Amino acid sequence: MPIKNWMSWEQGVDLVAATAGNLPMPNLIFHVASMVHTPVGSAPSGMILFQPNPASQPTIMGFISTNLDVAAYFGPHIFAGTPFENAPTLLAKIEVATSGDTATARITIANNLFETRLTGLRALEQVNREPSGMPPFFQQALEAPASAATLSLNGVNIPFTLPPIGISGGAPAVWSPAGIYSR
Repeated sequence: MPIKNWMSWEQGVDLVAATAGNLPMPNLIFHVASMVHTPVGSAPSGMILFQPNPASQPTIMGFISTNLDVAAYFGPHIFAGTPFENAPTLLAKIEVATSGDTATARITIANNLFETRLTGLRALEQVNREPSGMPPFFQQALEAPASAATLSLNGVNIPFTLPPIGISGGAPAVWSPAGIYSR
C-alpha cells in the first residue's frame, strides 16, 4: 500500500486522561515529542487538548510546535476524519527529558506552562497498530508504559484518572523514544 502521509518522532511523551470517570472520551491529551519529522519539516511538536471542565469548551486545543508549518501538517494529513482534523495550530516550546524510569514534558503555550511527569516506566515494547477510526493511521513505535503520571498547569496540580486504554489502543501514559504514523 502506498504511503501518502506520515510523521515520525523522537522522545515522545503521551498522556491521555479524564477529569471525571464517566466521560466517553478523555478531556486531557498531551502528546508531544522533542522532535517530529514530517514531509514539510522537523521541529519539536505535538498536540494538546486541555478541557479541565468537561461541560465547557476546551481551554486549549490544537497542534503545537515551534514551527507552524509542521503543526499545520498534522490535521489534514494525519488526523483527517477525526475531531482533530481542523484543530488550530499554536506556537509552543516543548522540552522532553528522561532519567531512569521517568520521562517529563514541559510545554509552554503563551503564558501557560504545562508539566507532565511519567514515572515507573516499564520495559520498552514494540507496537504495531492498525487504523481503528481513532486513530485513523498505522502506528509503529517503541513504548514504555508508565505506572503513574502527573500533570500541572503553572505549578498547580491537575487531578485526573487514567483510562484503562489510551486513544491509540495502548497504555494511556507512555514514553516513546521513536515511532511513526502513516496513512
